Amino acid sequence: MTTRGIRVVLFDLDDTLFQHREAIDTGIIAYAKALGAPYRVTDESAEIAAWYELEERHYHRYLGGELDYEGQRRARARDFAARHGVELDDAAASAWYERFFEHYVAAWRLHDDALPCLDALRDRLPGVRLGLITNGDEAYQLRKIDQIALTSQVEHIVASGALGIVKPDARIFEHACALFEVEPSSAVYVGDRLRTDAIGAARAGLTGVWLDRRGRPVEPDDRAEAAELGVHRITRLAELPALLAG
Repeated sequence: MTTRGIRVVLFDLDDTLFQHREAIDTGIIAYAKALGAPYRVTDESAEIAAWYELEERHYHRYLGGELDYEGQRRARARDFAARHGVELDDAAASAWYERFFEHYVAAWRLHDDALPCLDALRDRLPGVRLGLITNGDEAYQLRKIDQIALTSQVEHIVASGALGIVKPDARIFEHACALFEVEPSSAVYVGDRLRTDAIGAARAGLTGVWLDRRGRPVEPDDRAEAAELGVHRITRLAELPALLAG
């Protein structure tokens, strides 16, 4: 890959630029401890793993249209509470999640390599333009972006909640390119989910880059499709400027 033709670099937000996983881990343990009995935290790693599994399960139900955004939050809260013998109705589940959310917000941080990467891209690719495509409620994501001081770093922010289309649907990537008035072939998309982010972007005609911070296992079908589409894999954002500069 070379800088020839690259005019726009787009990023996912959560677990790409923003420390979503770290904030979640800190937040769920702090909240469970604050709740006290019957939420007895005897194994922090088990509680974190349980919350992560619920997030993955119900978030994909949201992506598939089975739940709305608030519905997947309630489902996570309800199932986590049920692990501790607590039953929540819809109103209680929403309130539970909002209290958890306060602990999550307190731990919001950028990844250490985020801003250096953006600065290096501007140095290595003169004139490059930067943007975000994120699945989620627009007001919530904009609040997060503002609090972690990303707003001034990007030109356009596309949130699925406002558009009514979620990644990996090609239309959300095409919409972002249209905002920048560039062809998809002139854009790069970087995200931490192989299928949702990198493969989805590559299917839409962008260059897909998978940020694999955690060394996640890959399904054979995903690996084959990523190879066919020319998806690139990096393990930290510091590798991105050199990759794009060739």
